[in-house]
Amino acid sequence: MTEFPCEVIRYGRIVERLYRFGCPDHGKSTLADRLVGLTGTIPKKAFGTNQQVLDKLKVERERGITVKAQTASMIYHSHQKYLLNLIDTPGHVDFSWEVSRSLAACQGALLLVDATQGVQAQSISVFHIARERGLKIIPVLNKIDMPVADPSRITAQLQSMFGIDPAEVLQISAKTGRGVETVLQAIIERIPPPSGSVHEPLKALLFDSQYDRYRGVISLVNVMNGVMRKGYRIASCHTGKKYEVTEVGVMHPEEVPVMHLQPGQVGYIACNMKESTEAHVGDTLHQVNVPVDPMPGFQPTKAMVYAGVFPVDTNDFIKLEESIRRLTLTDRSVTIQRESSTALGQGCRLGFLGTLHMDVFRQRLEDEYDANIIITAPTVPYKVIYRDQTVIVSNPTDFPDEWGTASHVREVQEPMVKASILVPEEYLGDMMDLCFSRRADDLDHHYLDSGTSTSARVMLTCTLPLSEIVTDFFDQLKSRSSGYASFDYEDAGYKASDLVKMTFLLNGKPVDALALVIHRSVEQKIGRTWVKKLHKVIPRQLFEVPIQAAVGRRIVARETLSAMRADVTAGLYGGHYERKLKHLENQKESKRRMKKIGNVDLPQNAFFDILSTTAK
Repeated sequence: MTEFPCEVIRYGRIVERLYRFGCPDHGKSTLADRLVGLTGTIPKKAFGTNQQVLDKLKVERERGITVKAQTASMIYHSHQKYLLNLIDTPGHVDFSWEVSRSLAACQGALLLVDATQGVQAQSISVFHIARERGLKIIPVLNKIDMPVADPSRITAQLQSMFGIDPAEVLQISAKTGRGVETVLQAIIERIPPPSGSVHEPLKALLFDSQYDRYRGVISLVNVMNGVMRKGYRIASCHTGKKYEVTEVGVMHPEEVPVMHLQPGQVGYIACNMKESTEAHVGDTLHQVNVPVDPMPGFQPTKAMVYAGVFPVDTNDFIKLEESIRRLTLTDRSVTIQRESSTALGQGCRLGFLGTLHMDVFRQRLEDEYDANIIITAPTVPYKVIYRDQTVIVSNPTDFPDEWGTASHVREVQEPMVKASILVPEEYLGDMMDLCFSRRADDLDHHYLDSGTSTSARVMLTCTLPLSEIVTDFFDQLKSRSSGYASFDYEDAGYKASDLVKMTFLLNGKPVDALALVIHRSVEQKIGRTWVKKLHKVIPRQLFEVPIQAAVGRRIVARETLSAMRADVTAGLYGGHYERKLKHLENQKESKRRMKKIGNVDLPQNAFFDILSTTAK
């Protein structure tokens, strides 16, 4: 590592647009494979076979998307040796925390755009994030070998939307390897080297971590000044705790131990850190008794979507909680809080950056920790304004049953998002209908690609309630646009709304795990939908069970589950009809008494069936 001072080190990251839930991407993983192959980082026999070297998680390979930032150090031979630190990051807004962490350790970014599809909504947001951080952006057009590729039109899009000089746009095919060598040359020529000195005190930024059952917490660090060596005693600026470095290495792309890390180099350290909570992302590490000024770190994340996670077997709660804490070591954007439900037992209330983030976290729990869980319907944080205080409510059971002029609640506000939808012109009407059906405000649109009438695209912007896009909004978006629309959103604060709490009663008793917060205009529709679903999954009892949806004291929907009935007259032969009537009356009275004292327990598999589908 002593062969690579700051002057021959370059930091880069690959960013792109990602469709939701694994739709076709822009070839980011293929390009990453090509780059590590050209530099000899992976064996030649694997070169060009699209091994998805940096997509290490099972969920990433299955969905074809990147959900976890991965680091790889590559050695490139040009007129001299260069050390290239590549960070492969997600592009979806739900994983913006991964992007912000990687940006703190980069000087440049590769903006990858598909030459057959053009600029998408995610490309716009990622570009502005990188521009705000002062990164040097290298635009790259991929898939130019495709018959339907139109590089000149996409280059014109980049120029009109981002002000990028067409001469700076690189045209490649990551699949065939055409033009990929120019990407490495552009990284060396255009991205500035990092700054730092080996003579300064040790100062390292902790920007990621993971858990190893034998070595404890493994931290990824970016050395700003000084030298990180094995055997050093280091301290944390955030916690003040001290550790001894037992292993130092680089990701090449797997862990490769080295003697030390110098300024500008990115690698990993093991230091006998046993508790996952001690690895604070954004922390500054320094040598013991040699204090330094801490770096700014990262802004704390703001959860946009909440859901309850419960074990199917209530005895597995402790194991589930520990699994969640270890998984959050690699995803610090998830917030954790214990909660209890009378129907589901002990569980955790988790906060996520979006519904895709929630779904990926659930799958990682199941894949990596063999967890058997029930996850409740996603909800958003509401702001309940009382006369003397304001409370953020993320659990529907804590939402007030009724509010108005006679209650202590003055107002209820829901979170809003500013949505951007990029769609071909022929689908504009369908997209506007979809937005209006989800209570959209401030709807506006403007045309892109105005010079080419055959491929005109429209940027549709509006303000939407966050609760309207956490259910089936994305499915409807793709369905109505035949898969051509792309979507992005950002936080737009809170707005007053007419919201109500809907509870579901089984035999007159509420089920807290099924409570919902909805808009008053759709209470009839949602109530009828849910009681019909409950009617299908609840097993029949020995007595009649009413299934009701209630808003405050009003019942807005009802289904009746008929009782199982035994034939009490089967053993009676002959005699007066009053003998049979007497047995039937006794049965009816018994069922009446049973209904008064009987409890309807919703089995776990019924919860799993009803919560695995959406409410709308």
